[in-house]
Amino acid sequence: MVEDWNSLSDEEFRAIFREWVEANCPAELRYMRKQRPLYEEVKVWYQALSKKGWLAPVWPKEHGGMGLSPAKHMIYVEEWGRLGCPRIPDHGIGLSGPLLIQYGTEAQKAEFLPKILSGEHIWCQGYSEPSSGSDLASLRTSAVLEDNHFVINGQKIWTTLAHCANWIFVLVRTDKEAKPQRGISVLLVDMTLPGVTVRPIANLRGETDFCEVFFDNVKVPAENLVGEINQGWTLAKSVLGHERIFLGAPTRPEYALGRLDKLAEARGAFDDPAFLSRYAKLRLDLYDLGSSFERYAKVLRSGGELGADVSMLKIFTTELYQRITEEMLMLAGEEARYNDDLEAGNGHVDAMNLFLDSRAPAIFGGSNEIQRNILAKAVLALPG
Repeated sequence: MVEDWNSLSDEEFRAIFREWVEANCPAELRYMRKQRPLYEEVKVWYQALSKKGWLAPVWPKEHGGMGLSPAKHMIYVEEWGRLGCPRIPDHGIGLSGPLLIQYGTEAQKAEFLPKILSGEHIWCQGYSEPSSGSDLASLRTSAVLEDNHFVINGQKIWTTLAHCANWIFVLVRTDKEAKPQRGISVLLVDMTLPGVTVRPIANLRGETDFCEVFFDNVKVPAENLVGEINQGWTLAKSVLGHERIFLGAPTRPEYALGRLDKLAEARGAFDDPAFLSRYAKLRLDLYDLGSSFERYAKVLRSGGELGADVSMLKIFTTELYQRITEEMLMLAGEEARYNDDLEAGNGHVDAMNLFLDSRAPAIFGGSNEIQRNILAKAVLALPG
């Protein structure tokens, strides 16, 4: 067992990670059509990572993580995507875990962190509300402190995988008189408590990744407050600090262009000059995206902080993903409507599945319209 992964060269770490994944990630879970599988669907992979000690790449080693530097973490993410590893329920690993490591009490860390690593606790994130999505600071779900409990009332929406989670970390308003960014707190809530109701929301593919969560006089112990009361906005922003670069990773468009390659080859599209011209633009844009992603990754690898201009990356990757899948549908024609398993040489291409999947990333994680506003104000200094 390597004592310090960061002592290895990047090439050594990449080779070790790739070899172990190839041997331990089940073949039937590779390149899953489902972008957000349930815990039970990927439990064997989750548990394999947990037993190896590779489930939490950036957690400190004293909390059961790998303690990877930004450089090694980028390799972990890159190889995960290239090898087609399925996404695991990762709100505990990527959000609530780091939140507790940075801001939680010792009692909270001892209670919650081991149960994330074991899979006993599966978490979801209670941020967005029906009227507070990208403008998150306007949230209205309230929590009133009564004796030694907070009483929560309100609603969250677009809560990913809430129907298979048993814990949720929630942004709540604890001071209605304060300015929007003030008076917000973070609470850890057991989803089996009386008054918590979860209603799945079907997406365009008929999957129920997203849910509504309702809180009706839900009593939460005061010790489940993370950090200081009314200081939750700072905590919320820190949790999402590096999310934009990973939302801008070229993994999805890379995979989609590979599927377009197979479909185009099988249907003779490369003999069509018009298609070839469009395809060349997509291929060149993917090269540019990879170069842009690498530029931002180097900042993280060197221990730097990303600026507001990283919003460009999310816009680039999500809109390229959409254009690639639109080209797939042009090749597939009306056949894609009734057959989502199109023959392509010695394989199959799920053109409609990828097309529908490409719609969501331009919305979640801060819509592309919001990302453009960030670029306009923070980078170009345009007036509000």
